Amino acid sequence: MSEISIVKFRKYLDANIIADTKDMPKEEWLKHRQAGIGGSDASCIAGLNPWKSSIQLYMDKKEENPKELKSLRMELGNRLEGLVAELFTEETGLKVRNVNGILKNNNYPFALANIDRAIVGEKAFLECKTTNSYALKEWQEGVPAHYEIQCLHYMAITGATHCYIAALIGNSDFIWHKIERDQETIDYLMQIEKDFWEENILKDIVPIPDGSDAYSEYLKQKYKQSNGQEIELHLLENGIDKLNRYDEIVSDIKVLESEKKLIEQEIQLHMEEFEVAKVGDRKITWKTSIRNTIDSKRLKAEMPEIAEQYMKTSSSRTFRIGGSK
Repeated sequence: MSEISIVKFRKYLDANIIADTKDMPKEEWLKHRQAGIGGSDASCIAGLNPWKSSIQLYMDKKEENPKELKSLRMELGNRLEGLVAELFTEETGLKVRNVNGILKNNNYPFALANIDRAIVGEKAFLECKTTNSYALKEWQEGVPAHYEIQCLHYMAITGATHCYIAALIGNSDFIWHKIERDQETIDYLMQIEKDFWEENILKDIVPIPDGSDAYSEYLKQKYKQSNGQEIELHLLENGIDKLNRYDEIVSDIKVLESEKKLIEQEIQLHMEEFEVAKVGDRKITWKTSIRNTIDSKRLKAEMPEIAEQYMKTSSSRTFRIGGSK
């Protein structure tokens, strides 16, 4: 991780503002984010982030030149933050203000906070979110778990007694919730964050597998080539039990895949040539698609020289678990 300069400007509640983010260059902001565990990082460590796994967080923190993944969803969220704050004030009568700073608490030197707005006259803050209409039901039922973790992380750093979280949903619905401080959960959260920072980041120990696609991709990139040798996996804890459980899962998947295919076939039989079908409020499509491909077999037979010029060789590792002898 790259070194960054930290300057103490002022305080917000119990937290020190270690850097002013107003007009801060994006590169500098990314460097600061690498220097600790942020709010969205917390849900990764807790295994509750729907977009990012612990291995991705680990790689982000170890990256020499951090880059921010850009998406239209994230850009809209940033631009609409002010609107969400205005709607919250109009609906609740609570006044808010900008803090414009990266926050840190001496009790949790590994943790960082960057709140959206402070609530005037309360020991509380506001988090502003935007999402699509598919998330409406989840927000009506309560705060999504990964956002609640983010808010508790911020409460730990700021010392806030409560916070508010507001969401503009599909540009047609606006929902806000109040979250009370939960010290027991905060204590647990700070402990797992501390463990992750000290064990995985500072000691450079890769997080344990978590079943995510990101972890599989990490392993593929790290161990691209096999060496042709054999190893006895003495260090694989409960190895035989794990392999037996693997066999059970493979068998269960085959049964479920067959059941899934059966349902698909029954629906397709009734749809016949129709492209769209409806069952209650569910929509089913069976569309014709056209895909252009190169007939490589014919190309090799009729124009072998040209085929050879455009031949590309790549390698990959195939993972298989054999049955017991």
